[in-house]
Amino acid sequence: MSDRAEVAAVRFYAGRVFHARLRPHPHRFFYRVLSMVIDVGRLDAADRASRFFSVGRFNLLGFYPADHGAGDGGDLGAHVRSLLIAAGVAEAPRRIELMCFPRLFGFVFNPISVFYCHGAAGLIALVYEVRNTFGEKHSYVAPVTLADDGGAAAHERDKLFYVSPFMDMPLRYRFRTGAPGAALSLKIIERDASGVVLTALLAGEALPPGDGPLLRAALGQPLLGFKVLAGIHWEALRLWLKGHGVRPRPAPPAPVSFNQPGAYSAAATAATQERQA
Repeated sequence: MSDRAEVAAVRFYAGRVFHARLRPHPHRFFYRVLSMVIDVGRLDAADRASRFFSVGRFNLLGFYPADHGAGDGGDLGAHVRSLLIAAGVAEAPRRIELMCFPRLFGFVFNPISVFYCHGAAGLIALVYEVRNTFGEKHSYVAPVTLADDGGAAAHERDKLFYVSPFMDMPLRYRFRTGAPGAALSLKIIERDASGVVLTALLAGEALPPGDGPLLRAALGQPLLGFKVLAGIHWEALRLWLKGHGVRPRPAPPAPVSFNQPGAYSAAATAATQERQA
């Protein structure tokens, strides 16, 4: 039996999101979420997984391919494979899974979604699909090597895409994650020239199979998508009240990046040149 057949076409995870901003105004929050991991090459099988979940159709919980990738409803696997080729990944993925929030009563907002690209020996690449509340989207493509624990070794990218009005642009992301199984975990550390600014964590435990656990989890999150979006604005208000100023929004970058340097690297280069002058 192939590794593809041994893994369910869609799994759901009950978990939480945690953010800790260290400076200039310390700020922390967490909230419960319902996440999903879906095999983008087995959408028909995922559509049959539960009577409370549908692919491309309205249901209590749902998934629409047009919410991700190129946004045209096309083949997500083909889209991701084209990105890996452009990134120089030599091995073609055997399986591509997407971690995201499901639509709940037809609505969803995904600040970040992750395509996990599996090769013969484990993960070969990750695609981080990031959205902001201005309707913009950007994907960071990251070929990876495996760590000793089987997950992806920590990897970094300059911030290129404006997300929060309260975060500077000269920042660098450090990602740590592993292939979702009985649990999922995604940790992102943002730092500037002076050190860590923010740590974000998404963690979850897989729900038992069956309609009952899924229904209870969904009804326990009746405003999931609205809560995520409302939470972003609520925490932004709290930061503003603490005196944290709004950063200007630059023009959006190209839709996809492959480890291009951003403002963080430019600032580091300028500082090095100044020291050497």
